[in-house]
Amino acid sequence: MRVRKLIDSFNYAIDGIIYTLKTQRNMRIHITAAIGVLLLSLFFRLSKLEILILFFTISLVIITEMLNTSIEATIDLITDQYHELAKIAKNVAAGAVLIASFNAILVAYIIFFDKLNLVTEIVLNKVRQTPIHVTFISLIIVVLIVISLKAYYGKGTPLRGGMPSGHTAIAFSLVTAVAFISENTLIITLSLLLAILIAQSRIEAGFHDLVQVVMGAILGICITLLIFQTIY
Repeated sequence: MRVRKLIDSFNYAIDGIIYTLKTQRNMRIHITAAIGVLLLSLFFRLSKLEILILFFTISLVIITEMLNTSIEATIDLITDQYHELAKIAKNVAAGAVLIASFNAILVAYIIFFDKLNLVTEIVLNKVRQTPIHVTFISLIIVVLIVISLKAYYGKGTPLRGGMPSGHTAIAFSLVTAVAFISENTLIITLSLLLAILIAQSRIEAGFHDLVQVVMGAILGICITLLIFQTIY
């Protein structure tokens, strides 16, 4: 009986994780980011301390997200009416997730910055002399392809909705161009963060879904990479 209860406990815990993954979009984002960071860590010589910090940071984000989901479910069970204390409880739980997420970004930046900076400098030195006007040509081509694809799918307008996200495509095209031209890794990182915020805002505003945004980002990056590499 004790073994059976122990197995049931594990099953209940796993069910909780699966429920959070199925119902919480932020949890899926956290898991995807965690997998990406862990895969990236395989290509660098991280110390045992750095690996431990990564695991702790990832666990902290996931745990806070699950606690946030648990608190929301408990409040919704108790009442379906608006109450100021219920609002405070949900906001505080969400704030805990936000702090853990910012901490994760900071930890990843500190651990990977110097290592990525070295790799980036090697790549950038090979294409530093690429003409600046290539950037504008890339943007024009990205815009034309986005408009063509929207016309093909027959949904949305050139500036709103449809497949793919034009704003996201242009944003990530600019990030890619900045990566080729800029000498400062910090500038590249900040540009990438701005592009991600643009993509996220298109989803939050309801103009695009995740697939349209991702396709826009891939389109912008691939076309700009192709043009820069071809010209070079």
